[in-house]
Amino acid sequence: MSQAQIIDGKTIAERLRAEVAAEVAILKAEHGLQPGLAVVLVGEDPASQVYVRSKGEHSNAAGMHSVTHRLPADVSQADLLAMVDQLNRDPAIHGVLVQLPLPKGLDEKAVIEAINPAKDVDGLHVVNAGRLAQGLPSLVPCTPLGCMILLRETLGDLSGKRAVVVGRSVLVGKPIAQLLLQADCTVTIAHSRTQDLPAVCREADILVAAVGRPQMIKADWIKPGAAVIDVGINRVPFRDPVKAAAGKTKLVGDVAYKEASAVAGYITPVPGGVGLMTVACLLKNTVTAAKRIAGLET
Repeated sequence: MSQAQIIDGKTIAERLRAEVAAEVAILKAEHGLQPGLAVVLVGEDPASQVYVRSKGEHSNAAGMHSVTHRLPADVSQADLLAMVDQLNRDPAIHGVLVQLPLPKGLDEKAVIEAINPAKDVDGLHVVNAGRLAQGLPSLVPCTPLGCMILLRETLGDLSGKRAVVVGRSVLVGKPIAQLLLQADCTVTIAHSRTQDLPAVCREADILVAAVGRPQMIKADWIKPGAAVIDVGINRVPFRDPVKAAAGKTKLVGDVAYKEASAVAGYITPVPGGVGLMTVACLLKNTVTAAKRIAGLET
């Protein structure tokens, strides 16, 4: 039995970051414009700290202006909104990202809605979500954007393919479904209440797993030869009792990778797949925002 072709997120993300860096250099040289990204980190969540550090390092490496604002977990809603307002008005900042999740007691929706939609590089503001649904230029959430780049690099034209998205979150499920529709796929959004979910998944030429449940999607859920995009990032204990006893964990996706690889035509690994694309697409979104704010792109 042939093994699936691995969709190499690392290589494609590196190429995308190099393209962004080249575009930043042109914007600086020809227009005196340095795209600027501001990340707001509230509290001490370890995973968020890793993400924020990675975002800062990659944006600096691309030649962008990068700032990180660290606020305590007990910051008031008013002070957090004041920080967002300050960044909205800062002409050196073109992308504003408030790292989620926020500590308990803070209203995430209100914070997202306070971000200027033109600077909303996470693509979560209702204006950007609405523009995406209408097929208008918008800032698209980074993970779905990365998924689409991986699919196009791997499959080329997606027109006419049957796509199943497992998960209906505003961060991944709904926007990736909109992007697949725009690419002329026939799209089904499935979720925890879907009847006979394995049968629905087996219809997919493109299967996007974004449900947040470790290794839920098994080999017999997958149509032979399908392209499987695994968005899941789940920490689970090692099976090895010594490592498990030491509290060590490993990253797995929403797809049972080893068995799925024997059926799928193409598959993203975890780690090494979609996650690496997310930061690269954040840089791409910041450059897009900078050009639109400066009137260099519609």
